[in-house]
Amino acid sequence: MEDLKKFLTDRVLLFESDTLPPETENILRKIRKEKSDSTVIFISSGTSSIISGSERTRAAVKTYVDENEPGTEIVNVGCNGPLGFEPMVCVQLPGKNRLYFRNITEEKVEPLLNGIFHNDIAKDDLTGQSGSRSFEMWPGIPFIEDLPFFSKQKRIILSNCGCSDPESIEEYIARGGYRAFVKAIRHYTYEEVCSIVEKSGLRGRSGGGYLTGLKWKQALNSPASSRYMVCNAKESDPGAFTDRTILESDPHRLVEGVAIASYAIGATTAFVFFKRDSGHAMERLRKALDSAREYGLLGHNILSSGYNLDIIIRKEPGAFVCGEETALLSTLEGKRGMPQLKPPYPATSGLFAKPTVINNVETLMNVPLIMEKGPEWFRKMGTARSPGTKVFAIGGKARLTGVVEVEMGTTLRSVIDTIADGVKDGKDLKAVQLGGVSGTLITSSELDIQVDYDIMAEKGIPMGAGGLIIIDENTCIVDLVRYFMHFIRNESCGKCIPCREGTGRMLEILDSVIRKPASEDSGSTLERFKGVMQLETIASVMKDTSLCGLGQTAPNPFMSALRNFREEFEEHIFDRKCRANICRGLRTFSIDVDKCTGCTACASKCPVNAIYGTRLQPFFIVEDKCTGCGLCYDICKFSAIKVR
Repeated sequence: MEDLKKFLTDRVLLFESDTLPPETENILRKIRKEKSDSTVIFISSGTSSIISGSERTRAAVKTYVDENEPGTEIVNVGCNGPLGFEPMVCVQLPGKNRLYFRNITEEKVEPLLNGIFHNDIAKDDLTGQSGSRSFEMWPGIPFIEDLPFFSKQKRIILSNCGCSDPESIEEYIARGGYRAFVKAIRHYTYEEVCSIVEKSGLRGRSGGGYLTGLKWKQALNSPASSRYMVCNAKESDPGAFTDRTILESDPHRLVEGVAIASYAIGATTAFVFFKRDSGHAMERLRKALDSAREYGLLGHNILSSGYNLDIIIRKEPGAFVCGEETALLSTLEGKRGMPQLKPPYPATSGLFAKPTVINNVETLMNVPLIMEKGPEWFRKMGTARSPGTKVFAIGGKARLTGVVEVEMGTTLRSVIDTIADGVKDGKDLKAVQLGGVSGTLITSSELDIQVDYDIMAEKGIPMGAGGLIIIDENTCIVDLVRYFMHFIRNESCGKCIPCREGTGRMLEILDSVIRKPASEDSGSTLERFKGVMQLETIASVMKDTSLCGLGQTAPNPFMSALRNFREEFEEHIFDRKCRANICRGLRTFSIDVDKCTGCTACASKCPVNAIYGTRLQPFFIVEDKCTGCGLCYDICKFSAIKVR
């Protein structure tokens, strides 16, 4: 182990030329598992994989290998992208390309491996092959990178995800890792690193897309005795899971990105701020930090460069608002996570009143690649104003959900129709929610917009952290907006009146819309309609006067829903009707006496005892007691329950 560590440090990290000797490259290929004398089995091990049963799959693989193929190596890898394929298993026989299999649960392991080792490969769960053309290819099996889910992507940040061991610093170094950091601290000044990143045009991959290099320069040029670097890995929006997936699959690249960013602003202490329930990602990063310290890449006088750096993991107390940058800094200082007025901005006065740069995970993952390949390489991707790529977490009603990476300038329609393969179950696309709970609802007619910060901002569409939720025709927009507002109301810190009172009032009005009024007179209808109209005024006040981004963007879902789906609000108000039949408070259930057999199944299951009758005689529903839960409708075997 010590020999390997010395070899990687002396002959790879400290090697001055960009071209490594052939004999060194040969050894690195073996470390990367590109060349092996024995069979290697790769098993996905991200959170989504574990939920799908990958740990049981791994145990079954180990049992099989111990009994039948004791020389086989088993390697944990991160998530490859498509969540519907989990758990994924990849098998590489000596001299042959890798074979990828999807949905390999423990009971499938033995027949799968029996087939592979006896050259009788089952095609049912086979996804494709991957590898170099110099290896023996499997005839008739497509390359995984040619599948629509992968072929339309530009996997730069995700290049190591699903194919490398996230807990092996040796493999990361063998793939070129940490060389950019070593080059930066040995050959560039702080200002030069900031200038390289500024020339690349890299913009913050969360929020408004501020120029990363410019933010670094502001912190560097602010006079202070010390500076801090903070990586915001707190990903709290429902439907967003890109940062978690990246961290679980390639934690060393984040460590390198944080290290380069810290050096660029002259910081000797950096923090990675995690969401409370990100235990798996935190453990992966903790192991990566320990390995980096062992290799001398963190700590005092790193590789005799004179630069000192320590990276510390911190966990948030459990509030959504702590993701806001000033609230985040208050939390790191041991205070209650409350947003503060700006200016001053953190870049000039942040943590402990010192210049502080806050970047999210995706932003920092780009930094080592820019330092390694140059700003011009990065500029060639994407658009003129938004170069590079963007990572999205596709969720909701898509046929293929998961984490994807596309080049800036790609249309949202291409992402949804080609990569996500459209809407599942043959349903029609109703809308797309982009930007998290405080994002915007986009209709199908707007999907030709390009993924570009400025183009989307001109349309009033925030990019956000990359959550892309597909909504089908069976979704009630009013109920969805109400859910978002309920989430925001609960997560408001309560410091400023517009956000605290505004979110509560908006939720109260939306609650009244999805329920039947106490009386059916015209006055109650007018009152409900006036309430919805009042929401627009409340939204305007919140946008203009709220203290932080949470309150300022909270009305976005409602405003976009009212603009694009006004008729659904009117149906709820005037017709007491939910076209998706989701809003329980508007549903009226009754029993068809000609079909009811008096079996008592509905009455016995009713949670509020709203169904009465005599056995073997038709039953009836008391509307005043019925809550519209629909349980009776679901369990009736005779289709006697009617809903309107």
